[in-house]
Amino acid sequence: MEGGIMSRETNQHFAPHAQKYLDQFHTNIVQEVRDAVLKNDVVIVGMAGNGAVRKARQALQEEGIEFKYLEYGGYFSKWKERLAIKLWSGWPTYPQVFVKGHLMGGNQRTRMAIADGSLQKLLNEKE
Repeated sequence: MEGGIMSRETNQHFAPHAQKYLDQFHTNIVQEVRDAVLKNDVVIVGMAGNGAVRKARQALQEEGIEFKYLEYGGYFSKWKERLAIKLWSGWPTYPQVFVKGHLMGGNQRTRMAIADGSLQKLLNEKE
């Protein structure tokens, strides 16, 4: 990871011959997510119609925590784009919540971090 942001090389468990295809798989989408994670303290990557995504967004809004939201399709669209993001991040589900350049996890981990104060602590840390 460079500055907390994962590179394509994060997932070294891929076979070498498969890695070249992964490196070319929806790179524009992965770059869009990387750029957002670099520029924003909190980023939620999600999809339409997903209750866990809605709950994570709602939890952050209720705490007054500003975030950038990126949405890629729904259950019947843009699944390849979402797959590229999953392969890049290594996280299997949505939402994917990034805080200060690091993947925190999904809805449950985000809500737990809000409840125990660790999310606010991360946000208060100096770079």
